[in-house]
Amino acid sequence: MSSTELPGARALSAAAAPEVATVRVAEGEELRSVALPGLTLTVRSRPPARTGLPPALYVHGLGGSSQNWSALMARLEGVVDGEALDLPGFGDSPPPDDGNYSVTGHARAVIRLLDAGGRGPAHLLGNSLGGAVCTRVAAVRPDLVRTLTLVSPALPELRVQRAAVPTALLALPGVAGLFARMTKDWTSEQRTRGVVALCYGDPSRVTDEALRHAVEEMERRMRLPYFWDATARSARGIVDAYTLSGQQGLWRQAERVLAPTLLVYGRKDQLVSYRMARKAAVAFRGSRLLTLPDAGHVAMMEYPEAVAQAVRELLDDCGRS
Repeated sequence: MSSTELPGARALSAAAAPEVATVRVAEGEELRSVALPGLTLTVRSRPPARTGLPPALYVHGLGGSSQNWSALMARLEGVVDGEALDLPGFGDSPPPDDGNYSVTGHARAVIRLLDAGGRGPAHLLGNSLGGAVCTRVAAVRPDLVRTLTLVSPALPELRVQRAAVPTALLALPGVAGLFARMTKDWTSEQRTRGVVALCYGDPSRVTDEALRHAVEEMERRMRLPYFWDATARSARGIVDAYTLSGQQGLWRQAERVLAPTLLVYGRKDQLVSYRMARKAAVAFRGSRLLTLPDAGHVAMMEYPEAVAQAVRELLDDCGRS
């Protein structure tokens, strides 16, 4: 992906940033900042239930953050020493120094974090964009990945879901700025409810408390001067990754993954078609597939216990082998 900035992005980022609220930290969680060459990452973790548990790293999707994994992390704290990162430009992580929001750029961030902490091989879990990122990491650095869990991974589709078209359009120059101007009068609650309707199979599963927290996070993100830039350029990174062929193609890299893999798909996913589950099951050799009839795009948030049980079974089988 080209690292060319959106018009005015550098000037906007250089301007004095408005006061931004602190990121929410759920009970039992901790946040820390990790300085790495060319980037700084915020990492969310839960102290493991006991010492000696294998490391795990959770990678969120486009527009998400480490908070997307809180429910699953809590259910797996007895089996892994889990950490969830905010990808560069998302959550509480600032933009990368080189402005690279490509899938490869995000994969480098994951690799640098694992290398710096000496936490490989780790159980790697990714959702959507994070699933594409984790696929690339597992293909190019198999030494860092013990198992791979992909929840609705963003892998190339010939027929893109209709609901995913607006996200793809954000990749076009000027569209993000246009959309920002068109929606400037939208409230944070309107934006949040729109995201929930798009990502959840059944939006009514979101509790009033969870919705309130999501609205607060939306308000915080909208005050970040680089919000639209990070979102648009990461969307462009996904589109660019979809066009790659040969050894850099995501499906070709999926075939190279050696780690035991769990695939999780929701039948009501509006962004990643359930039709891709069968292709993914073939591409990732020896993989196992969990399908959730009522889940949408973020099954680990909608049905965390079902996903956690499947992950525990994967880890148990991996440990026995």
